[in-house]
Amino acid sequence: MENESGAVRLRLDVSYDGTAFNGWSTQPGLRTVQGEIEAALDTTFRRYLPAPRLVVAGRTDAGVHATGQVAHLDLTAAQHAFLQVPHRNKTKYPPFPPALRLARRINGLAGAEDDLHVTHASVVPATFDARYSALWREYEYRVSDLTGPRHPIRRFDTLWFDATVDVDLMNATALSLLGLHDWAAYCRPRVGATTVRTLQEFHWRRDPDGILVARVRADAFCHSMVRSLVGVTLAVGEGRLALADAARIREARLRSGEFKVAQAHGLTLREVSYPHEEQFEARAELTRARRAAL
Repeated sequence: MENESGAVRLRLDVSYDGTAFNGWSTQPGLRTVQGEIEAALDTTFRRYLPAPRLVVAGRTDAGVHATGQVAHLDLTAAQHAFLQVPHRNKTKYPPFPPALRLARRINGLAGAEDDLHVTHASVVPATFDARYSALWREYEYRVSDLTGPRHPIRRFDTLWFDATVDVDLMNATALSLLGLHDWAAYCRPRVGATTVRTLQEFHWRRDPDGILVARVRADAFCHSMVRSLVGVTLAVGEGRLALADAARIREARLRSGEFKVAQAHGLTLREVSYPHEEQFEARAELTRARRAAL
């Protein structure tokens, strides 16, 4: 959808295996998801610079995967027009909508290693903000304890945990943590960033194959928060901590080192939820206001 200047905002839905990436955010000399996609944008729009930059729903750490990451970018009128020019070989390259054509270009460049793929691209209103319009983010964490299987082909997305855990006790601990709180004890600090978040859902299940799966949902997450939540519930589940310790640690608002933060490779960003498009702008304004107040 064009704004007054003729710019067009696109939403990208992105999936990636985080094993070989140094996280989402661009870092000089390191391979990152944002860096790969923006390099593809630089190549695609080399005649229409500057190329668009990405705004992401949630920055993932090195080794963390995603099946439902969301980002947005703004195309100039010239860049959007370029994507509408039909390819000379219409048999091999049939006409696609501009957004999908861009997704195909990104996948052909950034997805060459097959560990990164833009699963969908669409035009969205200029009021859509991948970061601030989001209602919630949902992550999944996979664990195989001593009663579970060890599948080598899943070694990059499943933590092998050398203990037997009590899932009911872990769920009771997860339940005790829900709500709006300051999560400083469960986050790695970032300058100027708030650690106040609303933990909306957190529970564990054991799948039929024996794998433990945590589902964690919040309005947003601070750095390493999900991995810390997984780590503390695993510590309770194996008897290293008492159930009440998880909330006690949270209320202290200091990183205490009483439990081990879970490794990155078991974590996957599964979904980011947004309101109806009529509410994009209001939601973004509300999110910005809350974070400024905190």
